[in-house]
Amino acid sequence: MEKKPRLKKSFRETIYRTNEINQVKKIEFDNEIILEVANIADKEDFEVYVVGGFVRDYFLNRPRTDFDFTVVGDALEFAQKVAKHFKVKPVIFERFRTAMVPLKDGTQLEFVGTRKEEYLPNSRKPIVSVGTLYDDIARRDFTINTLAASLQKNELGKIIDFFNGIEDLNKKIIRTPLDPEITFSDDPLRMMRAARFASQLNYQIHPDTFLAMKKMSERLKIISQERITNEFFKILESNQPSIGINILSEAGLLAQFFPEFEQLKGVDIRSENDKIYAHKDVFYHTLKVVDNIASMTNNVWLRFAALLHDIAKPRTKRYNPSTGWTFHGHEELGAKMVPKIFKNFKLPLEQMEYVQKLVRLHQRPMVLIDDGVTDSAIRRLAVSAGDALTDLFTLCKADITTKNPKLNEQYLKNYDAVLQKILDVQEKDKLREFQSPVRGEEIMQYCRIAPCKAVGIIKSNIEEAILEGIIPNEYDSARKYFEENIENWMNQIDPKFIIWDKA
Repeated sequence: MEKKPRLKKSFRETIYRTNEINQVKKIEFDNEIILEVANIADKEDFEVYVVGGFVRDYFLNRPRTDFDFTVVGDALEFAQKVAKHFKVKPVIFERFRTAMVPLKDGTQLEFVGTRKEEYLPNSRKPIVSVGTLYDDIARRDFTINTLAASLQKNELGKIIDFFNGIEDLNKKIIRTPLDPEITFSDDPLRMMRAARFASQLNYQIHPDTFLAMKKMSERLKIISQERITNEFFKILESNQPSIGINILSEAGLLAQFFPEFEQLKGVDIRSENDKIYAHKDVFYHTLKVVDNIASMTNNVWLRFAALLHDIAKPRTKRYNPSTGWTFHGHEELGAKMVPKIFKNFKLPLEQMEYVQKLVRLHQRPMVLIDDGVTDSAIRRLAVSAGDALTDLFTLCKADITTKNPKLNEQYLKNYDAVLQKILDVQEKDKLREFQSPVRGEEIMQYCRIAPCKAVGIIKSNIEEAILEGIIPNEYDSARKYFEENIENWMNQIDPKFIIWDKA
């Protein structure tokens, strides 16, 4: 079929009209999906461009997993043709004139027609109208994401760069294509995305863009917590989370959704005479801890625990003239703060106990470094940490922020020695899934009581004896200890906790 002249004319007119192309380069597509979509566009006579993250990541030599396409014309019709080609069903968003084609391997192809978007001051729902390719590119968040590559057969791979995106990639700058106040007013989450891209790519935010972030930080309040949390965790997943978090703080954004962390600023760790701590300020100390742990693990929940490990220090801060600032009990209070933070962030509650445990226990291994520590203390930490034991020690190692290399090396060796000691005891005493060898049903039958709090108290007494080393962690010894002590225990239990079995 012969190409309609309007397609090439539209492409050329857009370039000549704007006259804002910094450089026109051509990329060689090596992705089969892109090439197939290009073939469909040619066969069906559509003008299509791959845009945004795919093109950006091509120049950055990063894995290219985003497949966003802009269609000059009816994007829904083209998406349906693509879906038919791949023998899948498209997901149509009629209101926004966009579509998503889910491929069988899990890849998602997103199609949008060239459009303009206008936003009312207090709404995140855009008023959408048909626009040019330039209009569509201009509505994007940052110049490095405005790059487009043509899928037209005769111009395959040609780069469209209206806003000097390639130059900003080279200079490692995050900058909005339009006036940043307009860009951020349209979608305030873009301020979070600026910090996220800076953290992921180790880029600088352009001064004008950053000033607009500071000026408009309160507008973040119109964004749903789920979207904010999603961007924040992407920062936490980056190689150096401190970059993004510090930007959020300096721009006034962090205080909008995470005031507990912002309040760590200005909280001294030790007195002026204490030289072994690299960071006196708890905020910057914590950022260093998070960067440390990011170099050790990709477990985002362990990273989040590192972020929260000193969260209660502002509330427990006391000054002792002889020792400087103290924060007694900050780990316990911090653990109590975790549920509220999870609720505010709308995080999955199944991860809460894990994070809470690490916050509560992060000081405990330090106490076990002393040579005189008892096996009982080791057993207690092993049982308390459970499956999170090695993660706990990863957190402890990340918490070392001294600039003294000899001290740093010594602390690491100490923690390695303590961890090995705990693992040995854990294995020897069978503590990995620790609980009383004498089970509740057996206790109820022997004592002729119904399910009640007294059963838990008796089990706790048996478990305590094992932890103290009075008896080994095995059934016969536990059963004998139970029979020898049950009469005394029952006499000491408050009668209101005992429900006698009427049967």
